[in-house]
Amino acid sequence: MSSDPLRPLAGVRIVEISSFVAVPLAGMTLAQLGAEVIRVDPIGGAADYRRWPLTAEGESIYWAGLNKGKRSVAADMRSPDGQDLVQRLIAGSDVLITNVAGREWHSYDVLTRLRPDLIHVEVSGRSDGGTGVDYTVNASIGFPMVTGPAELATPVNHVLPAWDVTCGIYTALSVTTALRHRDATGQGQRISIPLENVALATAGNLGFFTEVMINGTSRQRIGNAVFGQYGQDFTSSDGASFMIVALTNRHFRDLTELTGTTKAVAALAETLGADFTDEGQRYEHRGALFGLFNEWFSQHTAQEVTDALSASSVLWDRYRTFAEAARGDRVTANPLFTSLDQPRIGEYLAPGLPMSIGGVYPAAEVSPALGDDTAAVLGEWLGLGPDEIARLTDAGTVE
Repeated sequence: MSSDPLRPLAGVRIVEISSFVAVPLAGMTLAQLGAEVIRVDPIGGAADYRRWPLTAEGESIYWAGLNKGKRSVAADMRSPDGQDLVQRLIAGSDVLITNVAGREWHSYDVLTRLRPDLIHVEVSGRSDGGTGVDYTVNASIGFPMVTGPAELATPVNHVLPAWDVTCGIYTALSVTTALRHRDATGQGQRISIPLENVALATAGNLGFFTEVMINGTSRQRIGNAVFGQYGQDFTSSDGASFMIVALTNRHFRDLTELTGTTKAVAALAETLGADFTDEGQRYEHRGALFGLFNEWFSQHTAQEVTDALSASSVLWDRYRTFAEAARGDRVTANPLFTSLDQPRIGEYLAPGLPMSIGGVYPAAEVSPALGDDTAAVLGEWLGLGPDEIARLTDAGTVE
């Protein structure tokens, strides 16, 4: 066990065979916790090696973002020699994480003949074994039908690949728990995580499915309102948009006071026979409340709105673009971000692990280019000499 609190997984070796978001994010998270993570890709790169966004020179900003702190090996995984070499790497590691499912040569049954206590984590698309990605899984469970303006009748996909991100964190969590299990029992584990199940579990846990099963009702589109609470977007007199959320009675009282609507809200409650100390009734009458509050927002500038909200308990923030957020002090003055001189990309502020350990955030490390570490890893992990590595390179088995 590592004595470095910032690298609790130091000494753990992980092989990653992956593409796109979920497993690369898991591997990067584990690397940020101190594990030695070797990403193995086919020669020429997996499908995400040139994924957008790209620099002007064609280098993938996306790749650099999801592979920080890893080492890269490139091998011909279609050839028997390449497969044998990667199997040997896996057998010399503690963990395999992959979302390249259905490959017999790196299946749990085959690999545990080489390393009986291997921890084998495989992310698949659907629970029935079918293929699926974040955007197809999301389409199938209901979220696009409740996303967007209330009057819209067509589906709206959200930009964030929420299930990929969540699945990546579940994958990293499964590795850490399996390592603990092996420390206690000496046994490895076979873990399967269908991306679809991550989405289905989340929809069930948050009540989207349960309200159908129990109440016979299905969630409806409500635009930017917050279901069951009072939350709404407002626009200032100079065109800035704000998201306002009043979760508690104190929040709601402060919102009425700063907008000068305390008496008007009380009168509205009396007219409607409503009790606005009840969050559900605030939600039900959100349209009428919006009419009262919106008058104040529309008559005040963004700075005036900001000053008033900052002096209250109301939960709020101003809508910003990615460009505005990236240049703001929540990034530039945040210890989560440190300057990273990423080869082939340039120097920029990069996030490390988004949690502090003992008050310190583990800093970001550079991402490798494809095959940067092939020779070094084959030497360190498999004990191959320069002549053997050169032979494998000349044969096209590795790059």
